[in-house]
Amino acid sequence: MKILFYGDSITDAGRNFNAEDGYLSSYGYGYPLCVAGELLAKDPTKYEIINRGISGNRIVDLYARIKADVWNHQPDVISILIGINDIWHELGKKNGVDLPRFEKVFQMMIEDTLARLPNAKIVILEPFVLHGYATDEFFEEFSQIKAYAAAEKKIADKFGLDWVPLQKTLDKAARQFGAAYFLDDGVHPTVAGARLIADEWLKYFKTIDK
Repeated sequence: MKILFYGDSITDAGRNFNAEDGYLSSYGYGYPLCVAGELLAKDPTKYEIINRGISGNRIVDLYARIKADVWNHQPDVISILIGINDIWHELGKKNGVDLPRFEKVFQMMIEDTLARLPNAKIVILEPFVLHGYATDEFFEEFSQIKAYAAAEKKIADKFGLDWVPLQKTLDKAARQFGAAYFLDDGVHPTVAGARLIADEWLKYFKTIDK
């Protein structure tokens, strides 16, 4: 079973772009590595896990590179996490993606992928944010991620795709221990945050892993 993780820096997590898929550094140090460790330890012959996250990506970037980085690999499972940069890039560079355009491009990406890979399972991870040193100054703007997540959930429901909620899990952990233990800057996971995301993903995966 070939599983491909697709997204921005949260998925990228410092992966080595020059490493051959399957080498330790090809996974990065985020939630894809946690998932890979869990699955490959159980059966290294059953799973092939590929990380195609790229730091800084927005939905338009994912759409632009999906043929080379997703379709050409013919994955059985495609896991997508995207959204925060579509807001963040507008704050810093005036190069974000507003919600109507985000929703339109996201749906096109899903439609095109289902047409190209009709047998692939697509799972969408809920984008998230917490208070942190990178988010506090513009937390109201960053909180728009809930609307972006709602747009993704609507598309997931429309096409019968799987959805992995993450915000409530991270909120609960932050209330108990503090946000910085799970998202270093309010966006990027620590090792604990990466493990929480992986655990939620693995709960979903148990429902389709045959």
